[in-house]
Amino acid sequence: MSPDKLVLLVEDNELNRDMMVRRLKRAGMRVITAGNGQQALDLMQSEQPCIVLMDMNLPILDGWAASRRAKEDDRIRHIPIIALTAHATTAYKQYALDAGCDGYATKPVDFPGLLVEIKRLTRA
Repeated sequence: MSPDKLVLLVEDNELNRDMMVRRLKRAGMRVITAGNGQQALDLMQSEQPCIVLMDMNLPILDGWAASRRAKEDDRIRHIPIIALTAHATTAYKQYALDAGCDGYATKPVDFPGLLVEIKRLTRA
């Protein structure tokens, strides 16, 4: 992924957020963060990131609802969203895809696998 590509990481857990930001930056990405789904939607509209990594269990507006709203908004529906969740079941994966997510990764995150998914969805 080229360094001009912007990634939005949506994560309410500070430790998880800091660790992911460091790893994404080491992989050459520019990263902005949000701590809840409403902040994510606001940043998607204002910053137009190339991809969103969305924790699903968030305060204020959860990742399921934020993903649904993003895909209903013509201004941001084109931005791919990868669901990040500790729920590693087929049902949760389908629920995330039904909510509008374009990809799915379980926690703890397989970072090399996540990078492959980011590249696939951004064609970078």
